[in-house]
Amino acid sequence: MESQVRGGTRWKRFAVVMVPSVAATAAIGVALAQGALAASFSVSGQSFKVTADKLVGTGFSQYGALDSGYTLDGKKTAHPVAVSAFKSASITDMCQSVVTPNIPILGSVSLILKAGGGSTPVQAENLYIDVQDLEADATFENIDIGVAAKDASKGPGMKGGGEQANPFGFAQQADKATLTDVKQTAWATTAGTFKLSGLKMSLSSGVKECY
Repeated sequence: MESQVRGGTRWKRFAVVMVPSVAATAAIGVALAQGALAASFSVSGQSFKVTADKLVGTGFSQYGALDSGYTLDGKKTAHPVAVSAFKSASITDMCQSVVTPNIPILGSVSLILKAGGGSTPVQAENLYIDVQDLEADATFENIDIGVAAKDASKGPGMKGGGEQANPFGFAQQADKATLTDVKQTAWATTAGTFKLSGLKMSLSSGVKECY
């Protein structure tokens, strides 16, 4: 793969692109050990799954990071993630699910959130998704692969605020990203604004996930 590709580019498995970024977490670990990076906010002990028929984002960038947090029994842990950032995003038919296991008497309980169906998609500004695993059909417009994370100027910039990410590490950016048939597991999502049209939330016993 060339370090820079212009025009529309498609990958059946979008996550393959971030293999170098995940490998770069070793360098991030060294920086943490040397005290060069401050601790980030702590994520919960539960990842969550998200599906969407379509995500169209403008001002896209992606870079490697570490999410520090806890296991469900309170132990400290960390998760290597690929941070996908968008200046703005439109998400059609979004489903988000998280399962809480081992609740006394009830066992597992699933929370499912759906929004953006019909003709009114979910709208987000300055959206950051800390992704563990992602599958989609993806098309990028004017993509640059292999830029330093701090120089990925097409996106909204790195999150900052003590984020555990190497600003000199691997990143990629594009003017526009279109993902269809999205399936992903994530540890965190943050956004400047997140407008959920047609929001529906439900709780049910047992393991019921978006995929």
